[in-house]
Amino acid sequence: MRRFFPDDIQNKFHQWMVWALREQHRLIIDAIFLGIIGALSAQLFMLLLRLAQTVFLKGIAGYTPLGLINEGGSPKQILGPHGLWLIPLATTIGGLITGFLVYTFAPEAEGHGTDTAVKAFHQSGGYIRSRVPFLKLIASAITIGSGGAGGREGPTALISAGIGSIYATLGRRSDKERRILVLTGMAAGLSAIFRSPIGTAVFATEVLYGNMEFETGALIYTMLASVVAYAINGLFVGWGPLFTVPPFSPPHLMEYLWYALLGLIAGVVASLLPMVFYSVRDGFKTLPLPAQVKPAIGGLMVGLLALVLPQVLGGGYGWLQAAIDGKLDALTMLILVFGMMIALSLTISSGGSGGVFAPSLFVGGMLGGFVARLFNQPIAPFVVVGMAGVFSGAARVPFAAMLMVTEMTGGYNLLAPVALTVTLSYFIQVNISSRLKYKSLYEAQVPFRSNSPAHHEEQIEDVLRLISEDRLVVPATVTHLKLRKLLSSGIPVDLPDNHQMIMIRLKAGCKFIGLPASTTLPFNDHNHDEIIAIFRHGHMLLPNHNLILQENDQLLAIVSNEEKDLLAQDHNLGMEI
Repeated sequence: MRRFFPDDIQNKFHQWMVWALREQHRLIIDAIFLGIIGALSAQLFMLLLRLAQTVFLKGIAGYTPLGLINEGGSPKQILGPHGLWLIPLATTIGGLITGFLVYTFAPEAEGHGTDTAVKAFHQSGGYIRSRVPFLKLIASAITIGSGGAGGREGPTALISAGIGSIYATLGRRSDKERRILVLTGMAAGLSAIFRSPIGTAVFATEVLYGNMEFETGALIYTMLASVVAYAINGLFVGWGPLFTVPPFSPPHLMEYLWYALLGLIAGVVASLLPMVFYSVRDGFKTLPLPAQVKPAIGGLMVGLLALVLPQVLGGGYGWLQAAIDGKLDALTMLILVFGMMIALSLTISSGGSGGVFAPSLFVGGMLGGFVARLFNQPIAPFVVVGMAGVFSGAARVPFAAMLMVTEMTGGYNLLAPVALTVTLSYFIQVNISSRLKYKSLYEAQVPFRSNSPAHHEEQIEDVLRLISEDRLVVPATVTHLKLRKLLSSGIPVDLPDNHQMIMIRLKAGCKFIGLPASTTLPFNDHNHDEIIAIFRHGHMLLPNHNLILQENDQLLAIVSNEEKDLLAQDHNLGMEI
């Protein structure tokens, strides 16, 4: 055995560091630019959304929903000469137009756009087709404006993320930079639409993973873009919070028990929401009908539901404000918890275009208001805390939910009860959903960084850096290892002297799970086969005699060609190569 650190690898890493510094300066300028674009995109989307609402809900059905005063919305619900009876017509026509546009020109624009952006980050180097953001802009405005129960965050996230992808492609950026620009654009658009510069910056980096991980390398750029977008957007609509929360006293010590109870209930509801959402999606997939007409069916069903519960139309922001103001009774709020779940699922899971954030806030706010009414607690703070509680668990974004809701409502003195409720909701949701088929509203999430193809190359670079720093022992038979060849050809890579570098994943039932890891593979008696690194839950571990191998560990190893063939043929070992 000997230590191995070729000079060419050290030179490559020196060149990489110089390039990285240039990349940082360039990305700062990019973040400022995308912040401006994100704010303008959000304003354009809101303009089209108001236009669609005028054409469909007001023009066809004669109905004006309750809106937010801060956005120039109607302070009261206005019924036309036909009452609510023409609403199903408006929602059906909106769904029909949306289905035609989406499934004819860009099927990836269907559903809630945040998931599409997350999928692009993990699986396609951040690449999003140039037509997608523009089609999403129109389709989502029609879906929500015609009464569909969808949120603004999904469309805005995909629109601004798509522009970031186009910008990266035009600039001939690397996949790594394109991914960062996608997240930066996403954060900028969301910041403008929700007036939440800090929370949306965190959301863009947290929503990628389902198990409390962040894309920390992008956070400084998402933060800068979010602040710029918030500042630019304020020139159009002001810088106040989206919702108006009346004054209230800080919670007393005993009131935290009720917030804890709200967190537990919110965790259960947050576990139910993805199951309802994706079960309806699966049901629509089985319908023997063209995909173009399915959003119309979903729209018709939402319209019929709105004859009884008009509060579910659109994002329901006006009714959420009414709940904060204490204008809804306990039974109404309880019914709306489940009514919005169904309406959201019918709208988006049928193929409509919209987000899940606003409906999730609606569900959580109504749940918080119900709990407050039930136990005679102050309404406004419980509605605000409930908004964060359900979304934090259902979307697996506890930090982002806590920050976004406090910024959207200006409820900064509620940070402590929000943190308590969000934490309990998240842990309850994680434990319950571990036994369920659907674990999160964002299906494209991966558990950890190590599960994302976006980071596989970085993991290899980490190993090579350790080799270049003379911190790893490799077989004496290996005399030459080129970084360029390894990164360009992937794993396994042929090495001199009949050796290969392979990745091994330990499955349940693997014979040597639990054995201490060392530099030598534990399942053979050869001294020429070596473990270089162990990847576990997003972290890289160095092999040593005290490290115990676990199920789903991934081992980066150098083995002889003969040993690799034997391992591949032995299915009793319980592993994947």
